Amino acid sequence: MKVFKYLLFLLLIIVIGLSVYIAVQPNSFEVKRERTINAPNAVIYNNVIDFKNWEAWSSWVEKDSTTKITLSEKTKGIGGAYSWTDKDGKGAMKTIATTPYTSIDQELQFGDYEPSKIHWEFSPTSDGNTNVTWKMNSDNVPFMFKAFALVSGGFDNMIGPDFERGLEKLDSIVTESMKVYSIKTKGTTTHSGGFYIYNTTSCKISDLENKMQEMLPEVIAYAKKNNISIAGAPFVYYHKWDETNNAVMFSCCVPTTAQVITTESDILTGQLEPFKAVKTTLKGDYSNLKEAWDKTMNYITKNAFEFSENGPMLETYITEPTNEPNPANWVTDIYIAIKE
Repeated sequence: MKVFKYLLFLLLIIVIGLSVYIAVQPNSFEVKRERTINAPNAVIYNNVIDFKNWEAWSSWVEKDSTTKITLSEKTKGIGGAYSWTDKDGKGAMKTIATTPYTSIDQELQFGDYEPSKIHWEFSPTSDGNTNVTWKMNSDNVPFMFKAFALVSGGFDNMIGPDFERGLEKLDSIVTESMKVYSIKTKGTTTHSGGFYIYNTTSCKISDLENKMQEMLPEVIAYAKKNNISIAGAPFVYYHKWDETNNAVMFSCCVPTTAQVITTESDILTGQLEPFKAVKTTLKGDYSNLKEAWDKTMNYITKNAFEFSENGPMLETYITEPTNEPNPANWVTDIYIAIKE
């Protein structure tokens, strides 16, 4: 009996000592992970700001298939929230502050404990990528959380790997979402034509994209600077396409409501007469434009239409990067003139 009492006393001392050791651990912690994702900051922000998207890249859901998520009536923006139950209990998250496309602040609560702070940052890089920072911290850590952290080797070791996996999955989902595209050839239509202002050049096909990115903004800026009424989406007018010699002649155009007399030598005025055309719509990144053009050409050949001599071939940018950050949502209409 004495041995048993000594062992019990020793165990009590160990428990008290361990409790004291846990209690004197720091009352605050911070865990932070970063990842560079090949996507615009607005695209990543738009995913993270809506809790409807979180289940797809949550590392905790991946580890525990019994997790049950309940979405609030509002899931996006300030006040957006969701909750869950899993093998460890209940939790909830809500968004409390945002700076669009730049940062998000949230509160994470487990059970009835004091909430922890979650902070996201989305910093664009010079090469078009985004540095994503995901941080969690608290200044009032409950005793039980200290104990869990001690057993797990610290808060960073306990939480950090889940942040890393979550960012890895977010990266994959975001980059794959930007690759989604569709091409629909819509048959024949009549393009209404109209006046437009433009600049024009010839270059190698391999230099086309860079030239367009340089020239089209110049025409748009000219229209805005001179308060010219814009009649629709900007477009590129292809005058000549010579793959054999790697040469293309094209104009970058902005449609106008009336004929404009321009004051700069490199900005000219043109007019399109109404014409019959085969129309194809691409929804997706511009890297799919060649496929869209090829399908349009094949449609014309298959249906025995005749190309209109010197007829317009247009690429009209209904939705583009200046007003939609996700390439999967860019809409481009192709018109190839055919004979009546």
